[in-house]
Amino acid sequence: MSEFAVIGMGRFGRSIATTLHQLGHRVLAIDEKEDSLRRIADDVTHAVQLDSTDAEALRGVGIANMDAVVVAIGAAMQESILTTLILKELGCKKIVAKASNDLQGKVLERVGADAVIYPERDMGVRIAHTLSSPGVLDYIEISPTFSIEELSVPDRLVGQTLGRLDLKARFGVSVLLIRRDSQLLISPDPDTVLQSGDVLVVVGENRQLTRLETLL
Repeated sequence: MSEFAVIGMGRFGRSIATTLHQLGHRVLAIDEKEDSLRRIADDVTHAVQLDSTDAEALRGVGIANMDAVVVAIGAAMQESILTTLILKELGCKKIVAKASNDLQGKVLERVGADAVIYPERDMGVRIAHTLSSPGVLDYIEISPTFSIEELSVPDRLVGQTLGRLDLKARFGVSVLLIRRDSQLLISPDPDTVLQSGDVLVVVGENRQLTRLETLL
């Protein structure tokens, strides 16, 4: 069981905090607004009202002892950046910060965030991909040039083997696994025959994935 702190109890912060708690971890929820904490108090281990730009207040709740701290403030750029800087100075092991735009993200990285996430932008990209290509069930960008996609297998490819499709040679795309009902076929071999309802989970360069979407 790990210990996490989540700072900022907006919708994004509440979602992270409650999910971590449901997964069996100890979660400290932090916000400066009493109303925000009241809504989540029963769904986390502890809920504390404090100003996250107050270094002594953060030190007092043992923030440096957490396995990771999530700064989910986002919209309040100055507060988000200052909080991240203080957490770094306090010696926190891992800091994950939410950013609303690229500029904020770059500053957060400079002041000490180990990872920066862009939930609004990333969700917009995912939805755009699933809308533009009906065969794309989900899309996760893992770098500016590489992504992971879930692709439904069209009827015309049912009965073919992965070896015959040869997606690696034709598109530079690797099949990580096949989702077949409740079964996961991890690193499927070339002799695997595609069945109706199969979902391919693939990874590759974005431009190659776009070409593959056209085929499927």
